[in-house]
Amino acid sequence: MSRRFENKVAIVTGAGCVGPGWGNGRAIAHGLATEGAVVIGVDRNPDAMTETAERIASEGGRFEAATLDVRDGAAIERLVAEVVARHGRVDVLVNNVGGSAAGGPVEMAEEVWDLQIDVNLKSVFLTLKHVLPVMERQGGGAVVNLASTSGIRWTGAAQVAYAASKAGVIQLSRVVAVQYAPRGIRVNTVVPGQMHTPMVEARLAGQRAGGDVEAIVRQRLARIPLGFAGDGRDTASAVLYLASDEARFVTGTEIIVDGGMSVRCG
Repeated sequence: MSRRFENKVAIVTGAGCVGPGWGNGRAIAHGLATEGAVVIGVDRNPDAMTETAERIASEGGRFEAATLDVRDGAAIERLVAEVVARHGRVDVLVNNVGGSAAGGPVEMAEEVWDLQIDVNLKSVFLTLKHVLPVMERQGGGAVVNLASTSGIRWTGAAQVAYAASKAGVIQLSRVVAVQYAPRGIRVNTVVPGQMHTPMVEARLAGQRAGGDVEAIVRQRLARIPLGFAGDGRDTASAVLYLASDEARFVTGTEIIVDGGMSVRCG
């Protein structure tokens, strides 16, 4: 098996999952750990990381769970300091936290907008604020941020705060990539489309299809030219490439993982 991350230390936010199976964060943490990294998984719900930890342990990987809210800058600062004290470095940062809320500017409550921006965009700003100095001191590192096709296209529902915040993640990544390229730090974005993760059953079906899982799956599949839905492992494959030395000449760009949905007209 390839061990692209041997002796590396990775922080993955949103490393838990709302149910059994391959969510993006779980698959990313699992992929990094099984390829040699020490993975520090972050989630505000420790129980959500139990399956992540069990899957990694069953394959001999190293996973350390950290419970915190990524909107809390002081908590992130403490976490990064603890990771450096324990392991000496941070080689990879993956920002995976995110969530959507329905509505346009008129329907959406102001507090919902604020929460969406904080969770989806400010959290990325905060982790970068505290991890980038560590990477700079050690002479390099790789950051991979997760956006969404909602940040580049209309994807079937009005969710203005989610779309705006994920578009923000893409541009934030580009700007930081240029700023930190001379310091040996690469910053890229993975843009997943409508993946079939546990979130579909646990949350989206209730939000958008009256709890009818089959209905929302049909709706989502109809938008995908390849005719099937990817899952968290497809997202993880793109993340692992961008985080690895295979992508040593890749920075300030995006990999779209959506089965062709975002280039389809209608």
